Amino acid sequence: MPELPEVETVRSGLAELLSQKPTIKRVKLTRKDIRFPIPKNFAKSLEGQTITGVKRRAKYLLIETPKVSLLSHLGMTGSWRVETPETLQAGPHDHCFIELSDGRQLIYRDPRRFGVLDLVEPGAEETHLRLKALGPEPLDQNAFTADYLYEFSRKRKTAIKVFIMDQRVVVGVGNIYASEALFRAKIRPQKLAGKITKHEAARLIEAIQQTLSEAIRAGGSSIRDYKNAGGEEGSFQQSHQVYERAGEPCRVCGTAIRSKVLGGRSTYWCPHCQKV
Repeated sequence: MPELPEVETVRSGLAELLSQKPTIKRVKLTRKDIRFPIPKNFAKSLEGQTITGVKRRAKYLLIETPKVSLLSHLGMTGSWRVETPETLQAGPHDHCFIELSDGRQLIYRDPRRFGVLDLVEPGAEETHLRLKALGPEPLDQNAFTADYLYEFSRKRKTAIKVFIMDQRVVVGVGNIYASEALFRAKIRPQKLAGKITKHEAARLIEAIQQTLSEAIRAGGSSIRDYKNAGGEEGSFQQSHQVYERAGEPCRVCGTAIRSKVLGGRSTYWCPHCQKV
């Protein structure tokens, strides 16, 4: 599943591709639902509107117009791309075609159909069903702080890795980056969230922010089929210290990386470097 760095890379790519603020001429849907039903007024609400920008909230993209924003979640295998009439080759998993005033088409593809297409009225982001319960952005240094994480984690009996992947606690820290950040912070992923100290909370905040920032600069991690809006792969997977490296030597100490399932997700750590 694309995580925050991948979604942010898609956002910045779309923002650049749509920087001339084209108008939406026509919207064509090939189905009435993806993971959830698509609003019946989806096409009508967007047609005739000018795209004014592309934002991200957690793992959601918001393609903004003066009237309404297109809310999109990529799910497991979703992607957006921009095609010209000369390059357009529609495939069986292309579910939304947005024809632009400059002749290009903005296309949403989702083979496994775990994504979301929805609408959000201006100013309603904080109350929208899919956005209202989300925690702070991990790169917001005013909201996502050591004090916040420490206080929120008190008496929590869930593993710290599962805790930081909870979107109500902090958004966008998915499976890859939770494992990588905990390695940097030298904290065992199994440690109970309620047992972390203030010092450990500070280390973990710094590790999460460093890991996500570096991953964004690298264009995200292309583990399987993720590509950005320009069709290019990310490269941060080349810097993974523990993720999907079970049995391989730790790049710091040489100890074999271990793995287990926590919260239904594969988890990776070094038993020597992550003793705390």
